[in-house]
Amino acid sequence: MIDQKQRIFRLFVSPILRLPRTSKQFAALSVDVCLCVLATWSAFYLRLDEFVKINSEFARPAVLSIALALPIFAATGLYRAIFRYSGWPAIAAVGRAMTLYGLIYVTIVMAVGLDGTPRTVGVIQPLLLFFAVAGSRLLARFWLGGVYRTQRQKDSLPRVVIYGAGSAGRRLAEALGNGYEMQVIGFFDDDDRLHGHVLNGFPIFAPDDLPDLIASKGLTHILLAMPSVSRARRNEILKYVSRHQVVVRTLPSMADLAEGRVTVSDIKDLDVDDLLGRDSVTPNHILLAKNISGKTVLVTGAGGSIGSELCRQILKIQPTKILLVEISEYALYGIHSELEALRDALVERKHCLIVPLLASVQDEERMRDILDTWQPDTVYHAAAYKHVPLVEHNLAEGVKNNVIGTLTTARLAIEKGVSDFVLISTDKAVRPTNVMGASKRLAELCLQALYAMEIDKRAATGRVDKAGHPSLQRSKTKLSMVRFGNVLDSSGSVIPRFRKQIRDGGPITLTHPEITRYFMTIPEAAQLVIQAGAMAKGGDVFVLDMGEPVKIADLARSMIELSGLTVRDEKHPEGDIEIVVTGLRPGEKLYEELLLGDDPQPTQHTKIQRAQDAFMPWNELEVHLNTLQLALGHNNVEVILSLLQKLVTGYKPNSDIVDWVYREQSRLGNGKDDLDYTTDPLSNSPRD
Repeated sequence: MIDQKQRIFRLFVSPILRLPRTSKQFAALSVDVCLCVLATWSAFYLRLDEFVKINSEFARPAVLSIALALPIFAATGLYRAIFRYSGWPAIAAVGRAMTLYGLIYVTIVMAVGLDGTPRTVGVIQPLLLFFAVAGSRLLARFWLGGVYRTQRQKDSLPRVVIYGAGSAGRRLAEALGNGYEMQVIGFFDDDDRLHGHVLNGFPIFAPDDLPDLIASKGLTHILLAMPSVSRARRNEILKYVSRHQVVVRTLPSMADLAEGRVTVSDIKDLDVDDLLGRDSVTPNHILLAKNISGKTVLVTGAGGSIGSELCRQILKIQPTKILLVEISEYALYGIHSELEALRDALVERKHCLIVPLLASVQDEERMRDILDTWQPDTVYHAAAYKHVPLVEHNLAEGVKNNVIGTLTTARLAIEKGVSDFVLISTDKAVRPTNVMGASKRLAELCLQALYAMEIDKRAATGRVDKAGHPSLQRSKTKLSMVRFGNVLDSSGSVIPRFRKQIRDGGPITLTHPEITRYFMTIPEAAQLVIQAGAMAKGGDVFVLDMGEPVKIADLARSMIELSGLTVRDEKHPEGDIEIVVTGLRPGEKLYEELLLGDDPQPTQHTKIQRAQDAFMPWNELEVHLNTLQLALGHNNVEVILSLLQKLVTGYKPNSDIVDWVYREQSRLGNGKDDLDYTTDPLSNSPRD
C-alpha cells in the first residue's frame, strides 16, 4: 500500500515544491502576514484573558506588526532562504530579525502608544511572533525537507511493475512500499477483468502496456510474482518481456514460500531454468522413500554439485544416517555444516546422524573401513572428475578417479552386501569425443559386467527363485546407472560464467555458435536419480528425460536481454554485451546424446527410461582393466587412450593429446624410454 508520507507528498507538498521561486516567496510572505495577525490576536487574549473582536482597535497593532515585520524580514534575507534546506543558521537569522522588530514594536506600543492597545501587548506580541516565525521555518525544514528528500530518494530507485496481482504480488508490493529498494508503479496481470482496477493503491495494467510504461513511467524492472504458474507460461512471458529493455527478477517457487512471508530479500535473479519452458514432474514419493527412509545412505562426492543436492534431498526423506564421503576438505566442511543446520531446522529429522568422512574412492582400504564400520544400505556414487577440458589436460587422473574409483567402490559394495549401488553418469558417455565421457562410459561398462558376473555366479550355484531365475541369495547388491545431461548452476557450468561476464560488462564467451546442450535443474536431477535407483533390478542403465536441447547461443542472448541489456553485434553496434566465439575446447562436442541404442524401455516414471546398451563380459573386460591400471601407473597416456577407444563404443577423440605432463615431456624430449609409443599395445600393429 502507498504509505501516508507519499500520499501527503502527492496531495500537498509536491504542488508547493513545483511552484516558481517567486511564488514560493509570496507564499512565505503570506504565511508571515497571517502569523503577525495571529500573534497579535493571541497577545490580546493573554493580556485580557478573553478573545477580542476584530475591530479598528485590534487592527491598528496588527497592521503595525505587518508593516514592520515584512520589510525587516526582507532586508535580513529571510525570503531568500530555501526553507527545506534551512537549518539553525536560518533560525539565528530569524532571531536577529525579530530582535530588531521587537525593539521597534515595543517602542511604538509602549512609548508612543496605540489607542485601545494595552502596553503589555507590545512585549507579548514580538515574543509570540518570534516563536511562530521560527516554528514555521523549522516545520519547513523538517517536514517539507524530509518528505522532499524521501520522495527524491524514491524517485531515484528502480521503477518496477510486479507481474502477478495475486497474494504473492500483493505481499511483495507491501514489502517494497515499506523499504527503499525499489519503487512500485503498478501490477501486470493476465486476467482481463482486472485491467484498469486499483490494487492496494497501485493500478493494474495489461501486459501490452509494457512499451508505454517504459516510455512514460521510466519502467526499468519487472518482478515475476507468480510462484504457482507453469514453467511453460513463464517462458511465454519471458519471451515477450525479453523484446524490451527491462531487467527481470523473480520470487521463489510456491514450495519455497509455503512456510513464510514474502520479503524483499526473497527477490532474486531470474532462474535460468525458467528459460527452458519445461515443467518438472511431481516426484513419486514411494520411489523416493524406498532406498532411503529409515536406512543408512552413503554418498560419494558429497560436496559436489550433484552429490550435495542428493544429500539435501536424502535428508528430507528421513534416513537414519547419511555418510558424506568427499576428498575435498573444504567441500566436505561446507555440505556437512549446511546439512546439520537443515537437520536442526526440521524437527522430525533431528535424530538423523550425519557423518563427514574424508576419503578418496580410489583408496580401497579406506573405503573398506568405511563400509565395514557403517554398513550402508544404499550408495550413491557421485564422485567424479567431470570438467571436460581439465580431464583432457589431466588424462590419467581423470580415468583413475572415474573408472578405478567407481570399480573399487562397486566391488566393495558387493563384498559388503550393500543393497543398492547407483552410479551418477552423464550424456557425455554416449559416443564420447572426450576422456571424461569415455571414462564415465567405461565405468558404466564395469558395473554392467560386474552385475552380469554376479548373476552368472548365482546361476552356477543352481539356486533359482520361484520364477526359475537365478537366486539373489548369493549377492543382494543391485548395481545401476543413471545418465543425464547438464544441470543448471553446477560447478563448471556455463550459467554462472555467463552471469559473471554480464555483471562485468561482457563479453560473453561462447565456444561455438551452434553448440547445444540438455539442461535440468539440480534438485530435479537429484530427485530423479533417487527414483531411478529405486526401480533398479540390477545392471540397469537409466536415462532421464531432459526435454528439448537448448542452443547455448540463444541462452546467452536471453540472459543478456532479461538483464535489461542488449546484444552488441554487427546489426546493433550500439548494444551493451558482445558475444564472442572462442572455438571448441579439447574434447568438446557440438551436441550430446543420451542413448546408445534405439529401443529404450519405459519405466513406471514418465521421465525415466531404461536403456538397452550392450556391454563386454567381465572375464574379457577384466583383462583390459588390468592393462589400464598398469598404464595409469606409468602415466602412459597413449596406451590409456588406445584402451578407451577399444573398450568404449563410438569414442573418437576430436583433438590431439593435450595432457599437460605428456606435452611437457614431449617438449623436453624426456619421455619414458621403456614405453613403445609406435605400436598399438592391444593389436601390436602400427598406430594410425
